[in-house]
Amino acid sequence: MFRRYALALAAAPLILTGIAMPGVAAAPSADLDRVSAHLQAVASMTAGFTQTDRAGKVLTGELTLKRPGKIRFQYQKGVPLLIVGDGKALTMIDYQVNQVQRWPIGKSPLAVLLNPAGNLASVARVVPTADNRIVLVEARDPKKPEFGTLTLAFQRNAGAPGGLMLQGWVALDSQNNRTSIRLSNQKFNVAVSDNTFKWRDPRPQNRGR
Repeated sequence: MFRRYALALAAAPLILTGIAMPGVAAAPSADLDRVSAHLQAVASMTAGFTQTDRAGKVLTGELTLKRPGKIRFQYQKGVPLLIVGDGKALTMIDYQVNQVQRWPIGKSPLAVLLNPAGNLASVARVVPTADNRIVLVEARDPKKPEFGTLTLAFQRNAGAPGGLMLQGWVALDSQNNRTSIRLSNQKFNVAVSDNTFKWRDPRPQNRGR
């Protein structure tokens, strides 16, 4: 039952309901530079997350990120799913049915979060808002529209890396499935062990990762 919600997170683009508003961006190119500076300044992050799908189903959990390429979505108690990025691929493990699915990180909209070393301007643009405190950036590879779109939401915060605090994101896939993530209690550049991104393989023929 929960599997499709996690699948949307791993393979679909994001949009934050209620944040995007029509208006005029004051300095789009400068803001995109700030977003790039933020992403490159964050070596690791931990946060709580609230995930909402297009049907309004809400799940919560804990997010751990370590660049490049590592991420873990640990869902709330009672949800038998885990999503882990090990630097090369995103893996979704469904412990309820003992299934494992993997995608190359580069084929997920989360790639812009996990590998910030690339040229952000080639795949992203600042989305105008009426609130100068908010910076929205839409990331989409025009050569690979099937990978979906990721819209990142930042709040200006002088104490955060690059002067921006990541508030969450929205993922939208080629089938127009939308999943939003809102973050809370964000902590940047904290010590994170690589063991965090290991996982137990539920398939009988495997002993785990």
